[in-house]
Amino acid sequence: MSNITYRLEQKRNLVTELPGPRSSELTARRKAAVAAGVGSSVPVYATDADGGIIVDVDGNSLIDLGSGIAVTSVGASDPRVAAAVAEQAAHFTHTCFMVTPYEGYVAVAEKLAELTPGDYEKRSVLFNSGAEAVENAVKVARLATGRNAVVAFDHAYHGRTNLTMALTAKNMPYKAHFGPFAPEVYRMPMSYPYRDEAGITGEQAAQRAITMIEKQIGADQLAAIIIEPIQGEGGFIVPAPGFLPTLVAWAKANDVVFIADEVQTGFARTGQWFACEDEGIVPDIITMAKGIAGGLPLSAITGRADLLDKVHAGGLGGTYGGNPIACAGALAALDSMVEYDLRERARNIGDKALTRLRALAADVDVIGDVRGRGAMLAIEIVKPGTDTPDPDLTKAIAARALEQGVIILTCGTYGNVVRLLPPLVIDDELLDDGLTVLEDAIRTAR
Repeated sequence: MSNITYRLEQKRNLVTELPGPRSSELTARRKAAVAAGVGSSVPVYATDADGGIIVDVDGNSLIDLGSGIAVTSVGASDPRVAAAVAEQAAHFTHTCFMVTPYEGYVAVAEKLAELTPGDYEKRSVLFNSGAEAVENAVKVARLATGRNAVVAFDHAYHGRTNLTMALTAKNMPYKAHFGPFAPEVYRMPMSYPYRDEAGITGEQAAQRAITMIEKQIGADQLAAIIIEPIQGEGGFIVPAPGFLPTLVAWAKANDVVFIADEVQTGFARTGQWFACEDEGIVPDIITMAKGIAGGLPLSAITGRADLLDKVHAGGLGGTYGGNPIACAGALAALDSMVEYDLRERARNIGDKALTRLRALAADVDVIGDVRGRGAMLAIEIVKPGTDTPDPDLTKAIAARALEQGVIILTCGTYGNVVRLLPPLVIDDELLDDGLTVLEDAIRTAR
């Protein structure tokens, strides 16, 4: 990673208990104004952020190991992104690309064609959120194939719209009481090495799913398979080697569109531009969001031109999709990723963190598994000496870390996974401090 000049001191510093008085005041205001259905992981309110630090309204400097759920990979106030956004906003904030187009949208699409896997001719469409990207990828697959059925997997998370809730596996809090959901969505077993029966290979796990697809749906009825190459909300599950390539080969042989959902894994997070590159996977369509634009709301689908160009004019789009400010932020963020060599930095973060976490796992009896790739890492918390998920201890670990000024996120189908998504620009000293606090929390939280 190239030398980065930080605007804020990269040091944890607590001047009040958490939450502090101003954060507590804002919580009271929030309860009177914001719907109760909108949750927050931590009870502190941000006023500034840079590199791996978030400063709250009470003046506390906290270590950020969540990146706004893998969004601020280049930091929350990268100078190049901030300057590009300001310059674009000074000219125009919106015209709607579907009415009066502009170069930024085209430039982002060109960049995505360059970065995404596959040497085929590509097309892209820009949207606002990961859920929008997923929904439109499915729309394209259904129209292009003339089929309706879509396969998703156990532990999957694909969004909160009606269709993407159907694709998402976990009921609470994402799906409970929000149905009925979109039809023709089928769920297949995932490769989950920690919880699969002993000895099952990735190829065997894939064949298990393929057999179910053929028996329960029929290949000739299937429009698409959609999968996260590393599952996110489901627990940062890394499938066994061979699982994804076997699915891709079957999909290709049966003219089924293979959609890689890289909303959380994309843009250097796992040490490659995209996680599917690790096993040489070439999807027909790839969905992207989160880290794409340095914190600005932007998402995209990029895929085979022969698929996307089948959609009639006006069939894809949206009023704010590919907003010019978000496009400016994306182009700047991608430039920073290259300048800082954040793919290599993600690999370095992974090497450093995994070494420490695996040593910790060997010394305590509440860690069932340590896994991940690059700067997308997970610790599965279990009841001592078993593989039984312990969501209560997981919550206690996150709370204990926050008390010491470190923000960590949890996830998992069973609510028992600590996930680490630090900004890729975090420096080694701050990362080490954050890991030390986390290790102490795992040892002491009860």
